[in-house]
Amino acid sequence: MRKDLAPDLLRLKQKERNKSKKEKEEEEEEQGEEEKGIASMLPKDFQWGFATAAYQIEGAVDQDGRGPSIWDTFCAQPGNIADGSSGVTACDSYNRTADDIALLKSLGARSYRFSISWSRIIPQGGRGDAVNRAGIDHYRRFVDDLLAAGITPFVTLFHWDLPEALHQRYGGPLDRTEFPLDFENYARVVFAALPKVRNWITFNEPLCSAIPGYGSGTFAPGRQSASEPWIVGHNILVAHGRAVRAYRDDFKAAAGGGDGQIGIVLNGDFTYPWDAADPADQEAAQRRLEFFTAWFGDPIYLGDYPASMRKQLGDRLPAFTPEERALVRGSNDFYGMNHYTSNYIRHRSSPAAADDTVGNVDVLFHNKQGNCIGPETQSSWLRPCPVGFRDFLVWISKRYGYPRIYVTENGTSIKGESDLPRDKILDDDFRVKYYDEYIRAMVTAVELDGVDVRGYFAWSLMDNFEWADGYVTRFGVTYVDYENGQKRFPKKSAKSLKPLFDELIAAA
Repeated sequence: MRKDLAPDLLRLKQKERNKSKKEKEEEEEEQGEEEKGIASMLPKDFQWGFATAAYQIEGAVDQDGRGPSIWDTFCAQPGNIADGSSGVTACDSYNRTADDIALLKSLGARSYRFSISWSRIIPQGGRGDAVNRAGIDHYRRFVDDLLAAGITPFVTLFHWDLPEALHQRYGGPLDRTEFPLDFENYARVVFAALPKVRNWITFNEPLCSAIPGYGSGTFAPGRQSASEPWIVGHNILVAHGRAVRAYRDDFKAAAGGGDGQIGIVLNGDFTYPWDAADPADQEAAQRRLEFFTAWFGDPIYLGDYPASMRKQLGDRLPAFTPEERALVRGSNDFYGMNHYTSNYIRHRSSPAAADDTVGNVDVLFHNKQGNCIGPETQSSWLRPCPVGFRDFLVWISKRYGYPRIYVTENGTSIKGESDLPRDKILDDDFRVKYYDEYIRAMVTAVELDGVDVRGYFAWSLMDNFEWADGYVTRFGVTYVDYENGQKRFPKKSAKSLKPLFDELIAAA
């Protein structure tokens, strides 16, 4: 563990002083044996690969009958995107599926997580609207080609790009009745169209649809409200539950002998108390985790929202009806985990503001002693902290009964990367180090903490449209030359992952 992350450093040092020499020797010997055991602790069928999202890479927004999404509309409004760009072209992956598959194969990826554009499948979005055959055919060919290349598809149904027509028609996920029904219908159309897919994800990071989209207004559709995020989050959970029930009842048995699985992807940053000796900060760090991750995880695994959220939000947090609770509870075959960074959390003494979404806390990168949680990146919210990854895996596992986990996103930006010449960008040692430390922290959690991790997806396969940051920020392991035909050039990090997983995955 990093010294600046030891949550109770002074007390731990005193404890060490009080230990006998024999106790210390025994602990050192045990630790050495543990470290020796972390050589190949991932199962031989461990799935690893890379992840992307439709709006961030596909481009071709007007091609083959695709309808507009809320991100098309949001990007067209001046001031919403850092560089004034959009996903109109992005990486042109809609027209370059063969290139992307060849790239995946060259990097040794076993799996690929990608999302489907709802607007390509049902351009107007609703259950009474026409289905676009060209969109279905595109994704069917793509799945077939991935499987032919020996790459397992993990398919996300919704990665933030709601059809604009549904937003205009009834507010999208603000509608408690229409949205879950339309999402279930869309899911059914895709399940039927792609029977060879065994691994399904309903929603990616519902928190990022709810809070930036309907609270702060920094993501599409750009609404600002103190109450709407909680409504949106609730309705997404119900829509997820409806889609899962549809899959289990009507599609799973027919898919490869019933070996399909479905779940939701939740994001989260791990938290440490700003003052490790202060019970109020300890409680605040837990509360932040509950507002960030347990907001969605608790209803699925435990049956209701965290008590800390109900206490702060009151009636603004919807209550589950008996039917909704039955749909949502138990609606995960696996836990999809997106994780990038950690924070120090300091409690606030004053009452929570009406628009507070984080649990009435300060979210910081430095603790009381002035220690920093990790080095700067291009992203203001992200600083590497590998031990936080291990601790978060353990926290999720203990809270939810040690579920099967897929790490569906993990990665980093690099400060000033886009300002460098291409040869310097390709030499991304900072990202290589990030992946090495984070993946080894994950393996430690598997070996020493009993965490059940079945797969890992690096974010991202390639540089792409990074939402409100446009093309200023790069997360890819592959450099994309946006100005010269979206040509792809693998970085050092892209080539580092196969040797690392070859080392860590048990031999067949």
